[in-house]
Order: sequence, then C-alpha cells, then structure tokens
Amino acid sequence: MASQLMWSGPVEVDGQPAVYLTFDDGPHPEITSAVLDILAQNEVPATFFCVGQNVEKHLDIVERIREEGHEIGNHTYRHESGWTTSNYQYLKSYSRCQELVNAKWFRPPYGRITRSQASALQKETQIIMWDVLSGDFDENRTAEMCYNDLLVNTRPGAIVVFHDSIKAADRMLPLLHAYISWLRQEGYTCSLLPVAV
Repeated sequence: MASQLMWSGPVEVDGQPAVYLTFDDGPHPEITSAVLDILAQNEVPATFFCVGQNVEKHLDIVERIREEGHEIGNHTYRHESGWTTSNYQYLKSYSRCQELVNAKWFRPPYGRITRSQASALQKETQIIMWDVLSGDFDENRTAEMCYNDLLVNTRPGAIVVFHDSIKAADRMLPLLHAYISWLRQEGYTCSLLPVAV
C-alpha cells in the first residue's frame, strides 16, 4: 500500500526546505476562522481536509479558505474509519464529500484505510497521510508538549497534521503562530501539497 499513499512531500521548494501544513476535521466557524487569521498574519498556505457534513453547514468558511489561497482536501462525508466501514459505504462517503469540495487530495479519517479502499481511491485522487502528527487532538497533552514534539520531529518534506476542531483548539491555537515562527527561523518555507502527475 505504501506506493498508494503520500506520507511526505518534496523536501525543497524553490531551493528552500519545505513543510506542508494540513488541518483536519473542519470547517468550524470559530476555530477555522482563527486558524485562517493566523495563517494570514504569517502569509503561509495550508490544506484543509474537510468533513462533508461540516462543509454543508459552513460553506462561507470553505469559500474563505479558497479565497485566501489555501486548498481543500476531502476527509469523507461522515469521518468514518476505513477499518470498520464497508468499502461501499466508505467510497460513498468519499464521493458525497467530493461532490461538495471537488478536492485534489483525500485524507482518510484517523489514517485508517484498507488496501482495497486505497486501491479504489487512488484512481480518483491522491491519498495524503502525514509524517508529523501535532498530537493536538489528545486532551491529555498540553500545547507546550505538542509544540516540543513538533520541533523534534519536523524535517524537510514533512506533512504536518493539526485539527481545526473544538477538541483540539486549546492546544492547536496557542502553538500555531509559535510553530510557524520557528519554521521561519529554521529556514523552512510552508507550501501547498504537490499535485501528483
């Protein structure tokens, strides 16, 4: 399955080491808006893997994401785990979300996707995983713990996962600006995910 999934991106963009910021589970009116404000202040792009049910409720936020130069990814309609969902239901959820977002990329919720689901989807889209998980969804962690892990694990080409959700906001929002500042100091550029040819 490794060849079907993208775990990291190109290590350089325009001669600079690159990192790819991604946000899962939105859009959420307050949290995603706060993320967009931080990204705008820092002039960095990101990819938002959106859940179809949330897209239907917050089309204005989706529009803002696109207007501000970011990209939308498909994160299924109902945020199902591929491991516990039939292929039929899983692909149907992907398609329903795709009708709403028309995305170039797909990220499986929880990173859980079966070989047969990946085989079916790779004909339609680029499946994006990650190699740096911020851990912002874990309520037993603090923003500082998440931030320190990011500094240790970030390397050129890293696809970094945050969550623009209520559950993650207390950890994600306080560390996001600081992490972007650290990336700058270390000489990284933040880029949008590459499109597979």
